[in-house]
Parts: sequence; C-alpha cells; structure tokens
Amino acid sequence: MKSGRLLVPSTALLWGLQIAFLNPALALILVSLYDATTAEVGVVLAVYNASGFIASLVVPAYADRHGDYLRPMVGCGVLTLLLAPLLASTTSLPVAVLALVLVGGPAGVGSSLLYAHLRHAGAKPADIVNTRAIVSIAWVGGPPLATLIIGILGERAILLALAAVAVLGITATAALSAQHRRTLASESSAGAKPTFEEEDLGLNRTAVVLVVAAFVLLQAGNATVTSILTVYVTETLRVDVVWAGIALGVAAGLEVPALILIGRLSSRYSSFGLLTTGTLAGIAYYLGVAATPGPVLLLILQPLNAWAFAAIAGVGLPLFQQMIPRPGLSTGLYMNTRRIGAIVSGPLIALGSLTVLGNRGIFLGCAVVTAAALVVISVASRRPAQRPQVADSTT
Repeated sequence: MKSGRLLVPSTALLWGLQIAFLNPALALILVSLYDATTAEVGVVLAVYNASGFIASLVVPAYADRHGDYLRPMVGCGVLTLLLAPLLASTTSLPVAVLALVLVGGPAGVGSSLLYAHLRHAGAKPADIVNTRAIVSIAWVGGPPLATLIIGILGERAILLALAAVAVLGITATAALSAQHRRTLASESSAGAKPTFEEEDLGLNRTAVVLVVAAFVLLQAGNATVTSILTVYVTETLRVDVVWAGIALGVAAGLEVPALILIGRLSSRYSSFGLLTTGTLAGIAYYLGVAATPGPVLLLILQPLNAWAFAAIAGVGLPLFQQMIPRPGLSTGLYMNTRRIGAIVSGPLIALGSLTVLGNRGIFLGCAVVTAAALVVISVASRRPAQRPQVADSTT
C-alpha cells in the first residue's frame, strides 16, 4: 500500500480527537446546557449509543457494497460539523437528543471507516494497529484539552472546538481520498498491486461466533474497570480520586507503545497467541486490583492493564478483518463488541458489588469473565474450517 506517510496518521489523529472531545464531555454538556438530570443523562447516553450501534453496521455495509470507505468518512465529518452548531444553538433537551441520535450516531462511525479503508487498500495488520495507536494518542491528550477548554471558555466552547477539528478531519480525509484515487490509477497502469502473506486462520462459522462472544466478554471487563475505578479508589481504597486519574493516565500512556509492539509482533506470532498473553495479563490485573491495599500497587499494575487492552484493540481489529472478508462489516462488528461489552458491564458491576467483598468483588467478576473469554478463545482456535476435498484423479 502506498498511502502517504503523513495523511493516514494525521487523519487518524483528527478523527480520534473528535471522539475524545465529545464523548467524555457529553454528560457535562447535557447537564450544563440542557439541565438534564442524572437519570436523563443515562437515558440519553443509552439512546445515543444505540444509534451508534446501528450506524456502525449500516454505514460500513453501505461502504462495502460500493467499495469506497473514504467518501462516507467525509460524510461522517460533515455530520460532525453539523452536530456542533445544532447542540450549541439549542437549550431544549429533546432537540439535543434528536441531534445526537440522527446526526451524532452516524457521525461517530468515521474512525472505523478509516480502518476498513486501510484493510480494503491492502494494509498489513501492523499498519492498521499503528493507526489505532495514533487514535490512542488522541485519547491521551483529547480529554484533558477538552476539560481545559470547558474550564476557561465554557461548555459551548468545546462544541466550537469540535467543529474546528471536524473541518480539519474533512480536509485530511478528502486529501487521503484523492491520494488513494491516484494510487489506484498508478497501480492500474503498472499491473496488480502488491500483496502480503497473511496468517491463515482457517476458522469455521461457529469459531467466528465464539471469537465475537469472547471479545464481548473481554470488552465488558475493560469497560467495567474504566467505569468503576474512580468509585473503587475513593470508597474502597479510601484515597483521593486523583489516584484513579493518575492510574488511568498511566495506562493510556503505556497503551500506545504496547499497541506498536503488538503490531510488530503480529508478523511473528499468531493472533490467538498474542491475544492469550493479553487475556492472561487482564486476569492478573483484575486479581491484583482486587487485592491491592493502596494506590502504589494500583499504579504498579497498570502495565498489565495497558497490555491487556492493547491485545484487545491491537489483535482484535485485524483479527476481525481477517475472519470476515468485508472490511466495513468486520470493523463495525468489532467496534460494536465494545458497545455490547459496556452494556454487559452494568450487571457485572451490580452483581460484583453485592458480594461480601463489596467493590473488590467487581474486579474478581472481571477476572472470571476474562477467564471465560480465554476458554472460549481456546475452543475457537481449535475449530478449523472445513476445506474442500480434492478428488482423487488416479484411475
């Protein structure tokens, strides 16, 4: 693949910033601008995520049928550009909800279309993982920058910043699209485009379903930790909430080099082997957090957390693209394992906290769920697809 050295990472960074600006600040925006109650915020976020769930299947499927992922990306950028003034210009919660559902949900599909484009264009798994690492960089800097903008200029200012980043994202995506068309033209005149040897997974349909189910469980564990860590730090460890922020920040910072390392190792080791290391790291992390007496050990455990998530993201995305031939559908399905996992995390938190261990039981629950995912992955990797038999040509 001959994509420009700067266009792909810059496009990934800008799309990552769009999500990192809006999603962490959305609850605060709903409360501050539309006087939403806590219960209303929960309902709005659920409906918004449901819209994103549907859009992440419909839009990539459309892109698959047309074999073009960058033009729909531009459309998603335009929707983001439209969403910002819609949210900034109204004080009505119902209008804001309509804007989030009809415009915000489809707009959020843009980054997944970038991964689908890379797969369609022949990028190696390591290239896709490196692009995912760029999005992680946006998540390291995006939320603090968003809170800084809100703190200085107010909640509506972050919507203006979102619109500005959307303009830059549209520009970068359009430039990437133009370059891709030139690349296709040059490859057409030169002959077949270069290919690379890809790992033969050899999975049957049952195995694919099992892998999807395993990733839902893995995502549920990760989503649970992200949601409950601040409560755990303050109520169970009895220390300041800043330690939760530090721990999550350390994990996010380590996630980027971990993803890059996963990308490099993917050409030497099997996807299931790397995923197993991440799953074992996740189990060790959850058990360690459940037993930790204070914040120092919590910080020491963060490399395990970073490696576990890097395996989910760095192995999962290219793995789904290898299992399912349609780049848009496979990427959208992978993205939706995170959404479904977030839904599963709710009961996981509720049931874990009801045990005699209290909040520590939540992390033990995460360890159990992750161990179950490891078993499912082990079973799936041993279910090869049936290959057509070659008839005996001897007489």
